[in-house]
Amino acid sequence: MLLTERTRIDAVTVNDAKELHRYFARNLKHLELWEPSRIVGHHDLDAWRQRARDYERSAREHKSYHLAMRLPEDDEIIGVLNFDSVSRGAFLACYLGYSIDSKCEGRGLMFEALSVIIPFVFETYELHRIMANYMPSNERSGKLLQRLGFEKEGFAKSYLKIAGRWEDHVLTARVNLV
Repeated sequence: MLLTERTRIDAVTVNDAKELHRYFARNLKHLELWEPSRIVGHHDLDAWRQRARDYERSAREHKSYHLAMRLPEDDEIIGVLNFDSVSRGAFLACYLGYSIDSKCEGRGLMFEALSVIIPFVFETYELHRIMANYMPSNERSGKLLQRLGFEKEGFAKSYLKIAGRWEDHVLTARVNLV
């Protein structure tokens, strides 16, 4: 567990399945513009139970790290932070993905959480590069990444199919210079 001034960040476990289910059900409309179209049942409770078990296994195998963000006094998940596709060897890198509850947006909570968790991930998992890509229309995400020290490295046309459409993405990364 990591604490910031206003958040608590924990590794996702199977015990978080119900809260993850609630988080995504509550934010379905809020997040659908920024996520791939999902098959029927993707956000069902049983699907979240299996996914949470997979997340735990993946963390043990150092393939990805899925984290839940909460307010310190509450068990309700208000955001998720994912460090996926961890690559070892000469690359030592991963991809960052994140989302925040619509009711918490604009309060600086994601910046606060990522400001603490990114140095932790670099140090603890001995990574050299964290990459994060965003759609040009998602200006808030672009500004957040810039504030966190991510630098633009490129532009990918039709990079990911989001909400049923192929979307361009700005490619950014933050390098651990320590």
